[in-house]
Amino acid sequence: MKQEHIVIIGNGISGVTLARHIRKLSDKRITLISSESEHFFSRTALMYVYMGHMKWNHLKPYEDKFWVKNRLELKQAHVQHVDTQQKQLTFESGEVFSYDKLVIACGSKYNKFGWPGQDAKGVIGLVNKQDLEELEELAPNNKVCKRAVIVGGGLIGVELAEMLSTRNIPVTFLVREKHFWNNVLPAEEAQLIDRHIREHHIDLRLETNLEEIITDENGKVKSVKIKETGEVLDCDLVGLTPGVSPNISFLKSSTIDLNRGVLINRSLETSETDVYAIGDCAEQREPIGNRPPIEAVWYTGRMMGETLAQTLCGNPMEYKPGHWFNSAKFFDIEYQTYGWVFPKPKEGQTDFYWEHEDGKKCIHIQYEKESRIFKGINTFGIRLRHEVFDRWLTEKVTVDEVIKNLKSANFDPEFFKSYEKEIQNKFQYTLKTT
Repeated sequence: MKQEHIVIIGNGISGVTLARHIRKLSDKRITLISSESEHFFSRTALMYVYMGHMKWNHLKPYEDKFWVKNRLELKQAHVQHVDTQQKQLTFESGEVFSYDKLVIACGSKYNKFGWPGQDAKGVIGLVNKQDLEELEELAPNNKVCKRAVIVGGGLIGVELAEMLSTRNIPVTFLVREKHFWNNVLPAEEAQLIDRHIREHHIDLRLETNLEEIITDENGKVKSVKIKETGEVLDCDLVGLTPGVSPNISFLKSSTIDLNRGVLINRSLETSETDVYAIGDCAEQREPIGNRPPIEAVWYTGRMMGETLAQTLCGNPMEYKPGHWFNSAKFFDIEYQTYGWVFPKPKEGQTDFYWEHEDGKKCIHIQYEKESRIFKGINTFGIRLRHEVFDRWLTEKVTVDEVIKNLKSANFDPEFFKSYEKEIQNKFQYTLKTT
């Protein structure tokens, strides 16, 4: 009997998790295809290599012999075309490669919005290994790179600002919104992060748009022009970080249904038989609850890989990611979110906000007015336990129960100072005055 061949385009967290779990469950032939790097690495840790905290090899969770030992074939190639009728891939080299089942897990690319000069030498994103290598070449120190301009106020933008600041490279940060990330965060948290970014000597320019990237006679970045004022800022590097989008241009010649991403159902199936998509490149036809149709988040990519492995090994399973959560770091301030906290409470909901006097710690809770059911929490500078909030969201506890039992959610209270009493006092005061 012919051994089924599963081909996975992409060797990020989604593709590699899928490959590992298929191998645990079966003896199928598995090939991982990537043009970025030979071996899987932790993408979220790219910044720490540039900052000197880690070396490139530290980013690889598995030893190189792991792949041979587990019979996971690695192929470095760039897919140019997918023929779903013949079940064949065509590589940039012209080689044709066959599959029985295909999984698209090719991740994201950084956004470009048609700015003049956006493809110049000295313009980078921070999405893949090549971006990191180019950054090291363009900005090894503040003599080679005298100033950098970052465009776009997302998580990658603040990471890039932190990276450059560790090498004493001055940074101007252009954010088109009124406050940093205020399309995601309520105003209080967004302003807290504004302050914190500026405390790290970043030239944060809010409500400011890029008009043009100006190049020298060699096609290298030399300055940027600000749309609102016409000001020209000299710089040697431009970081484009206004979000990411699915890396699916190579699929446009195929018969697979596409929108912003590869369209999938809850079983992670595309419009074509035996073709699936997972991770950042996948777009749900019917979004799950409040979740965005495209989830560019590490843990959801891992969960999709685990789910699809079951389906491909004879145990059909739908993707059910559970309660939303996420975490990030803004320079020195850690951020966590559990459930849903919107920039403004939804109809029928209200909120409670507490901020520490040092301006670097806060929590923001949203809940239903009538039932008082807890809907979500943002926390900055205070570590809380994921499993506790996951349980509270499942049990639909009230905000009063959450506030009363905050101590049980405290992460490692032996090493981290707790603020439950202050938070509880503010909550009680708020109840009396509203």
